[in-house]
Amino acid sequence: MTDETLRSVQLDRLDLGRYRATNVRGGTLDFGGEDGEFSPVELLLVALGGCTAADVDYITVKRAEPESFRVTVTGDKIRDEQGNRMVNLAVTFDIAFPDGEGGDEAREVLPQAIAKSHDRLCTVSRTIQLGTPVDDRIA
Repeated sequence: MTDETLRSVQLDRLDLGRYRATNVRGGTLDFGGEDGEFSPVELLLVALGGCTAADVDYITVKRAEPESFRVTVTGDKIRDEQGNRMVNLAVTFDIAFPDGEGGDEAREVLPQAIAKSHDRLCTVSRTIQLGTPVDDRIA
Protein backbone atom coordinates (compact mmCIF):
# COMPACT_ATOMS: atom_id res chain seq x y z
CA MET A 1 0.00 0.00 0.00
CA THR A 2 1.05 3.62 -0.42
CA ASP A 3 0.85 6.85 1.55
CA GLU A 4 -2.05 7.74 -0.73
CA THR A 5 -4.13 4.78 0.50
CA LEU A 6 -3.16 4.91 4.18
CA ARG A 7 -5.73 6.23 6.65
CA SER A 8 -4.94 6.50 10.35
CA VAL A 9 -6.08 7.83 13.68
CA GLN A 10 -4.26 7.99 16.98
CA LEU A 11 -5.93 7.22 20.31
CA ASP A 12 -4.70 8.67 23.59
CA ARG A 13 -6.00 7.60 27.00
CA LEU A 14 -7.71 10.41 28.91
CA ASP A 15 -8.91 8.32 31.86
CA LEU A 16 -10.04 4.77 32.54
CA GLY A 17 -12.22 3.83 29.56
CA ARG A 18 -12.02 7.35 28.00
CA TYR A 19 -9.97 8.15 24.93
CA ARG A 20 -9.31 10.94 22.45
CA ALA A 21 -9.03 10.07 18.78
CA THR A 22 -6.95 12.44 16.64
CA ASN A 23 -6.79 12.32 12.86
CA VAL A 24 -3.95 13.51 10.65
CA ARG A 25 -5.81 16.78 9.96
CA GLY A 26 -5.92 17.63 13.67
CA GLY A 27 -9.57 16.76 14.30
CA THR A 28 -10.32 15.25 17.69
CA LEU A 29 -13.14 13.17 19.13
CA ASP A 30 -13.44 12.13 22.78
CA PHE A 31 -15.28 8.88 23.40
CA GLY A 32 -15.82 5.98 25.75
CA GLY A 33 -17.00 7.79 28.84
CA GLU A 34 -20.32 7.25 30.50
CA ASP A 35 -21.30 10.93 30.53
CA GLY A 36 -22.96 11.23 27.13
CA GLU A 37 -19.92 10.32 25.07
CA PHE A 38 -20.12 7.69 22.36
CA SER A 39 -19.02 4.11 23.00
CA PRO A 40 -16.73 2.40 20.47
CA VAL A 41 -19.68 0.29 19.26
CA GLU A 42 -21.79 3.41 18.74
CA LEU A 43 -18.90 4.93 16.78
CA LEU A 44 -18.99 1.88 14.50
CA LEU A 45 -22.67 2.63 13.88
CA VAL A 46 -21.84 6.31 13.31
CA ALA A 47 -19.16 5.37 10.79
CA LEU A 48 -21.53 3.04 8.96
CA GLY A 49 -24.35 5.56 8.84
CA GLY A 50 -22.12 8.54 8.14
CA CYS A 51 -20.37 6.88 5.24
CA THR A 52 -23.54 5.86 3.41
CA ALA A 53 -25.34 9.10 4.35
CA ALA A 54 -22.58 11.12 2.72
CA ASP A 55 -22.76 9.01 -0.45
CA VAL A 56 -26.53 9.40 -0.68
CA ASP A 57 -26.37 13.11 0.15
CA TYR A 58 -23.80 13.89 -2.55
CA ILE A 59 -25.82 12.00 -5.16
CA THR A 60 -29.28 13.35 -4.33
CA VAL A 61 -28.33 16.97 -3.62
CA LYS A 62 -27.43 17.35 -7.30
CA ARG A 63 -31.19 17.23 -7.91
CA ALA A 64 -32.61 18.98 -4.83
CA GLU A 65 -31.64 20.12 -1.33
CA PRO A 66 -33.42 17.86 1.17
CA GLU A 67 -36.00 19.36 3.50
CA SER A 68 -35.04 16.77 6.12
CA PHE A 69 -32.36 14.11 6.18
CA ARG A 70 -32.10 11.53 8.95
CA VAL A 71 -30.28 8.20 8.96
CA THR A 72 -30.82 5.72 11.79
CA VAL A 73 -28.38 2.84 12.26
CA THR A 74 -29.27 -0.09 14.48
CA GLY A 75 -27.80 -3.44 15.38
CA ASP A 76 -27.71 -6.01 18.14
CA LYS A 77 -24.57 -6.49 20.22
CA ILE A 78 -24.27 -10.18 21.03
CA ARG A 79 -21.83 -12.54 22.67
CA ASP A 80 -21.59 -16.10 21.39
CA GLU A 81 -18.96 -18.74 20.63
CA GLN A 82 -17.33 -16.28 18.19
CA GLY A 83 -17.03 -13.58 20.88
CA ASN A 84 -18.59 -10.12 21.09
CA ARG A 85 -19.90 -8.72 17.83
CA MET A 86 -22.69 -6.82 16.13
CA VAL A 87 -25.42 -8.54 14.12
CA ASN A 88 -28.59 -7.40 12.38
CA LEU A 89 -27.04 -4.13 11.22
CA ALA A 90 -29.57 -1.91 9.47
CA VAL A 91 -29.33 1.57 7.98
CA THR A 92 -32.70 3.33 7.63
CA PHE A 93 -33.10 6.53 5.62
CA ASP A 94 -35.82 9.08 6.32
CA ILE A 95 -35.34 11.83 3.75
CA ALA A 96 -37.83 14.38 2.46
CA PHE A 97 -37.35 16.41 -0.69
CA PRO A 98 -39.36 19.46 -1.74
CA ASP A 99 -42.23 19.34 -4.19
CA GLY A 100 -41.33 20.03 -7.78
CA GLU A 101 -39.14 18.66 -10.54
CA GLY A 102 -35.89 18.63 -8.55
CA GLY A 103 -37.51 16.93 -5.58
CA ASP A 104 -39.13 14.37 -7.86
CA GLU A 105 -35.75 13.62 -9.45
CA ALA A 106 -34.12 13.27 -6.02
CA ARG A 107 -36.86 10.90 -4.83
CA GLU A 108 -36.47 8.87 -8.01
CA VAL A 109 -32.70 8.49 -7.67
CA LEU A 110 -32.77 7.84 -3.89
CA PRO A 111 -33.13 4.02 -4.07
CA GLN A 112 -30.32 3.79 -6.63
CA ALA A 113 -28.10 6.08 -4.53
CA ILE A 114 -28.63 3.89 -1.46
CA ALA A 115 -27.91 0.74 -3.48
CA LYS A 116 -24.79 2.27 -5.04
CA SER A 117 -23.48 3.23 -1.61
CA HIS A 118 -24.25 -0.23 -0.20
CA ASP A 119 -22.85 -2.19 -3.15
CA ARG A 120 -19.79 -0.13 -4.07
CA LEU A 121 -19.14 3.30 -2.58
CA CYS A 122 -19.28 3.16 1.23
CA THR A 123 -15.89 1.98 2.46
CA VAL A 124 -17.25 1.25 5.93
CA SER A 125 -20.15 -0.96 4.88
CA ARG A 126 -18.06 -2.69 2.23
CA THR A 127 -15.37 -3.47 4.83
CA ILE A 128 -17.93 -4.83 7.29
CA GLN A 129 -19.67 -6.94 4.65
CA LEU A 130 -16.53 -8.33 3.06
CA GLY A 131 -14.62 -8.72 6.33
CA THR A 132 -11.02 -7.67 6.80
CA PRO A 133 -8.45 -9.21 9.13
CA VAL A 134 -7.25 -6.96 11.95
CA ASP A 135 -3.55 -7.18 12.84
CA ASP A 136 -2.90 -6.21 16.49
CA ARG A 137 0.70 -5.14 17.13
CA ILE A 138 2.85 -3.83 19.96
CA ALA A 139 5.05 -0.85 19.04
